[in-house]
Amino acid sequence: MADSATPRAADLPTFAVAYSGGRDSSALLHACAHAARALGLRVLALHVHHGLSAQADAWLAHCDAQCAAWAAAGLPVEFRSVRLSGAPAPAQSVEAWAREQRYAALRSMCDAAGVDLLLLAQHRRDQAETFVLQALRGAGAAGLAAMPALQPRDGLVWARPWLAQPRETVEAYVAQYGLEYVNDDSNADPRFARNRLRLEVWPALSAAWPQAEAGLVQAAALAQEGLALQMEVAAADLVGRDVDGWLDLADLTPARARNALRAWIERRCGAMPPASLLERLRVEQGDGAWPCLDGLLHRYRRRWCWQAAGPGVPGGRDSFDPPDAPAGPSQLVKLACAGSHPVPAWHGAWELEAVAAGGVAARFLAAAEMRARRGGERFQKAAASPPRSLKKAWQEAGVPAFERGGPLLFCGAQLVFAPGLGPDARVLALPGEAQFGLRWRAVP
Repeated sequence: MADSATPRAADLPTFAVAYSGGRDSSALLHACAHAARALGLRVLALHVHHGLSAQADAWLAHCDAQCAAWAAAGLPVEFRSVRLSGAPAPAQSVEAWAREQRYAALRSMCDAAGVDLLLLAQHRRDQAETFVLQALRGAGAAGLAAMPALQPRDGLVWARPWLAQPRETVEAYVAQYGLEYVNDDSNADPRFARNRLRLEVWPALSAAWPQAEAGLVQAAALAQEGLALQMEVAAADLVGRDVDGWLDLADLTPARARNALRAWIERRCGAMPPASLLERLRVEQGDGAWPCLDGLLHRYRRRWCWQAAGPGVPGGRDSFDPPDAPAGPSQLVKLACAGSHPVPAWHGAWELEAVAAGGVAARFLAAAEMRARRGGERFQKAAASPPRSLKKAWQEAGVPAFERGGPLLFCGAQLVFAPGLGPDARVLALPGEAQFGLRWRAVP
């Protein structure tokens, strides 16, 4: 009978290793399993079945059998796997799709196991190759920084402990312990960019410059340092500049403004904008809207706003629905009490709040009509100001086009509410009248 004081394997502190079955990941998993036994830890071997190769089932079987053999020999290793479904989009490369799906699957398996440390087997040659590929794509500091040795993200640390080790060191380790591993036949396919670099470019490069690998890795390290400095400057430049979702960078130099914009988009969207977008923004001056990370990035009067995809935000196009396009048909609404009043046909809701002063008189809301702009509407912003055309009122208030697209609210011929401007001054309640604070809330 086992000693009750002896911890079960499942109770040991656990970390994970991404295990494809190839040479590099086999070496890393073997080394980690031995270290885990010495330190009283447990290691999960996480395998992703991509479904892209006829040999994928055989690779899965090999990895499962190898981990079972090591576990039988007393190493604290447990094998887990997941099969991917789906396929690359028509315009997406197989490499990009497989990488994206693989990292998502690894993340999911770590979350399911409650693991907060995942080790990856990339080595120094991989880092040098990544630097070259990013440079050929015209990447900036973020791309040239290549792969970080440690990358904390949402509670999971992605670690690459062998990033400074030459490929030859890994090969020597495999030979020393006689490790068996699988060979991916797609590694010989020159249609893939990294394979083409390895097969056709790297031999000539290393022959002409024997120190190329070390030099490129050093350049990546310097890019990482430069990127860290950029982020520090951006953090300082963003202080106090984001007001109500609008970013004002007008007083910064162009370089610092682009740097701050890049960091701001990452904060809002959780991902860096593509370098191609930032270059496009550098060239295309003036107001406009650009597809950006499942939404639209707007520039209006030298200020920036990001709008998530939803009704009227068609993401992936250079244009968006004009403000005059109706979101729904003309519709009568009765806004007689405080609370939320959804209007599904217009993809939104009216929000009413009982107020003591400064609100819309209830008599204008009891039988109101929602409709799209038809032209000729006039808006009065204050009692002492004359009514102006709605277009002029929007322009004077600095309301960008995409914030003008909600419904207009009327009571008879009287304009009650305009999106981006609020209530017309002529419908504000007199002292003692029942009144409501009124706003329109778009619902994605």
